[in-house]
Amino acid sequence: MAAGRADPGPCPLQFAPFGSALDAGFWHELTQRKLNEYRLDETPKAIKGYYYNGDPLGLPARLTLEFSAFDTNASIPARCCPAFGTLYNTNTFETFKSCDKKALLDKEANEIWESIKSGAALENPMLLNRFLLLTFADLKKYHFYYWFCYPALCFPDGIHITQKPVCLGDRFSLNQVQALQKAYDDLCQEEGVTALPYFLIKYHDNSVMVSLLKKWDDFFQDQGGKVVTVGVYDPCNLSQYPGWPLRNFLILAAHKWGSVLQRVEVLCFRDRTMQGVRDITHSIIFEIKLPETPLGPDCPKAVGWEKNQKGGMGPRMVNLSECMDPKRLAESSVDLNLKLMCWRLVPTLDLEKIVSAKCLLLGAGTLGCSVARTLMGWGVRKITFVDNAKISYSNPVRQPLYEFEDCLSGGKSKALAAADRLQKIFPGVSSEGYNMSIPMPGHPVNFSEVTMAQARKDVAKLEELIDGHDVVFLLMDTRESRWLPAVIAASKRKVL
Repeated sequence: MAAGRADPGPCPLQFAPFGSALDAGFWHELTQRKLNEYRLDETPKAIKGYYYNGDPLGLPARLTLEFSAFDTNASIPARCCPAFGTLYNTNTFETFKSCDKKALLDKEANEIWESIKSGAALENPMLLNRFLLLTFADLKKYHFYYWFCYPALCFPDGIHITQKPVCLGDRFSLNQVQALQKAYDDLCQEEGVTALPYFLIKYHDNSVMVSLLKKWDDFFQDQGGKVVTVGVYDPCNLSQYPGWPLRNFLILAAHKWGSVLQRVEVLCFRDRTMQGVRDITHSIIFEIKLPETPLGPDCPKAVGWEKNQKGGMGPRMVNLSECMDPKRLAESSVDLNLKLMCWRLVPTLDLEKIVSAKCLLLGAGTLGCSVARTLMGWGVRKITFVDNAKISYSNPVRQPLYEFEDCLSGGKSKALAAADRLQKIFPGVSSEGYNMSIPMPGHPVNFSEVTMAQARKDVAKLEELIDGHDVVFLLMDTRESRWLPAVIAASKRKVL
């Protein structure tokens, strides 16, 4: 006779990992902080995300980071659980690639293990759900490289299910489901939160009681050798697998109560509202057997680096250049170059003062074109030209703001053409041009009433322009043409 089929025994427990969900606002905030606060600083930064247990079927378990992630005191959406983590933002792609990923994981895992051994995780269970984020931001291209890690401590021999997962609606009566929901809501209200990452459960035929994790001993003192039930706020939607937050809790349970507790009933609490109707019956409940071998004093092995889109172990990349305004991209790139130079070479340079300076360029020839390009390179946003000449065929080879087409049909006005070309080179600049003459000593203007009126008009406009700018550049060919602007600028205490 053929031998009977052997009992496969308890099944190993598997967990659905987190998937990262980073809002575009997170990358925008990281960009601003990198430029204005972090600069070349690569020290770890505290951040905060959240996860949710009410997603529809088909969505993966997600840890979400938004623009507010950098403020660890900021509020999170209602009925979501916070998760605290560490940001490691690198300055170069080479540093991002060569960073010791194992050392980062071990460091975070040791912090979790120490919180378990010290009892801090009982007082603050959110310490069990730490994460880390390694990033590199290419701010010239708006390419962001990142790699998430959700540290999870592992049992040496794994952990096994003794009773397979079933839906809460198949295990609990309607009265018990309603009692559980009310008890959970009451405890949340009592604690001033909208969600609890872990909680204790006792249930009878028509009643359910819940309590905080730190009250384990008092809450279960009448249980004797019975199985205890714990609830885990579960972001997973799968009917046969729990989510990632259960992993570190089981390590905590084995370390604290493994010697007196062999089996634990786990409720993966899922709380969904669809079409205005709240439902928790799709939560799953199952029983696991804790390992008989006690955990040693050293931190268990840890896993947790997220796989990339191809399913391999590696970082991810998001390209935000297409959803950014090209003009803003240009402005950010110009600012980035200046700030990098400032951080590395001249940390004391007041870059904001240079950028905000309003510059008046008297003369739009060889000097005027070169000075204007240099000012733009330093981030100056307000540039005004004054010149009365037209572009000739000899100008474009020496004056980089002009082209051959500008010489045709008698030539364009230098001041107007230069202002227009600056905006084409860099849309973020505010440039204007004035086609006007500057009266000079030794050059009479009293030939007629018309020339006198025009001279008075030019002087008034020149005085108005000098008065409205912070810095005046005298870029004309002759000393005579520089005399009047120098006198006016000196009288108004302008920088020449």
